[in-house]
Amino acid sequence: MTHSTLGADYWNNRYRENQTGWDIGYSSTPLQQYMLTVTDKNSSVFIPGCGNAYEAAFLVQMGFTNITLLDISSVLTAELKKTFSDTQINIITADFFEHSGQYDLILEQTFFCALHPSQRSAYVEKMNRLLKPGGRLVGVLFNKEFTGGPPFGGTKKEYEQLLGVHFSIKKMELCYNSIQPRRGSELFFIAEK
Repeated sequence: MTHSTLGADYWNNRYRENQTGWDIGYSSTPLQQYMLTVTDKNSSVFIPGCGNAYEAAFLVQMGFTNITLLDISSVLTAELKKTFSDTQINIITADFFEHSGQYDLILEQTFFCALHPSQRSAYVEKMNRLLKPGGRLVGVLFNKEFTGGPPFGGTKKEYEQLLGVHFSIKKMELCYNSIQPRRGSELFFIAEK
């Protein structure tokens, strides 16, 4: 499947047909553990390809107020606007590569693996532009290959080479706290601009 076939129509159909096998129903444990360490509740947080935005709900519970969600699926973002109607969360329907903004923290959870591998260098460059100096890109990446896709997998070495062009990699290690079905196949990373 090429990246041109992974546009808004593709993702709208996945949500309409409830074909969301990546959705675990809550924020992932590795990201929850990291979010608990972020003390500045005024940090600007961006979650691209946010899906059902469980990480945002977790951040709201923790008292964060400056959260921006982005997804290409208008079907999904319409639901998110209802879900988060009583919050200050900024919900945007757009292509990630066309978004502009500046953030302290960007959370990566199943977005990178949804992009065609041919878009990975552009992803890293865009993340670099979206982060403020000293900002962090933090998340979980698959440490395995998949046939077909999405999801599209990869390796630690590949990710280190990609991210290392624009970021200082503070951590890239196997998740000790992955959910059972993903145990041993996820890497937790922290990359700093």
